[in-house]
Amino acid sequence: MEEKASKNSRLIHCITNPISMNQCANTILALGARPIMAEHPDEVAEITRTASSLLLNLGNITDTRITSMRLALKEANSTGIPVTLDAVGAACSSLRKALVRLFLISGRFACIKGNYSEIVALYDDTYRSSGVDSDKGIDESQAEEAALNLSASANTIVVATGKTDLVAYNGKAVRITSGSKQLSEATGTGCMLGAVIATFLAEENSAASAAKACAFFKTCGARAATEKGIGTFMVNLLDEIGGKCEI
Repeated sequence: MEEKASKNSRLIHCITNPISMNQCANTILALGARPIMAEHPDEVAEITRTASSLLLNLGNITDTRITSMRLALKEANSTGIPVTLDAVGAACSSLRKALVRLFLISGRFACIKGNYSEIVALYDDTYRSSGVDSDKGIDESQAEEAALNLSASANTIVVATGKTDLVAYNGKAVRITSGSKQLSEATGTGCMLGAVIATFLAEENSAASAAKACAFFKTCGARAATEKGIGTFMVNLLDEIGGKCEI
C-alpha cells in the first residue's frame, strides 16, 4: 500500500452504514487511499465511475441505500472495478438476505464478506440468527463449507470472519489467525475490515490480496490490544493501520 495519501491515491467509494462511516473513512485514509461515502441515487453512478473500488455494506438498510447500491453495482460492473459486499445482518434479516440474492442475480462481486453466521445464512436459506453478531454455535468447519459453496455458486472470493478468518476461492480456503478478542468487542471493526479489503482489492483484485487484507487487519488488532479498554483499543487500531504494521 502507499505510505501516504496523494493526489493520485485511489478513490474508494463506500455506500455503508452511518454507525461506522467515520471509522471506515479514517481506515481508508490511514491506508493512503481516499474515501467517499456518496449515497444519493442521483450521484452514485457518477461517483462510482471515478472510483477504483466499491464497497457495499448492508449494516443499515434504507430504501435510498438499496436504490443507490443497485445503481452503483451496475456502474462498477460496467467500468470493471472490484466490488466488495459486506453482508451485515444477512443472518437475521430476510430483507437483507433477499437483497444479496438480488445483487447476485443482477451483478458481479470481487468479494463477499460476512461473519460466520452471515456466510452460513447465505449458503443455507433455512438458517436464522439473532442480531448482527456471529453465532458462537457455528464452528470453523461449518463456516468453511458455507464459504466454499458460496464462493463456487457466486464465482467470487468469500471472506468468513471469526476467531479464524476464512478466505475461500477456487475450491480452497485460506485460514488467517492472530487478532485480538477486542476486535469483536467494539462496534464497527467488521465494517473497517470491509474497507480494508476494498482498498486492498483496488490495488490487486485477487484472493491473495483479500487474504493479505485480513492478515493485515488481524495483525493490527493484535498490536492494538490493550488493558485500558475499548476506547483506547480503537485509537490504537487506527494508529496501527496508519502505521502500515508488517504482516
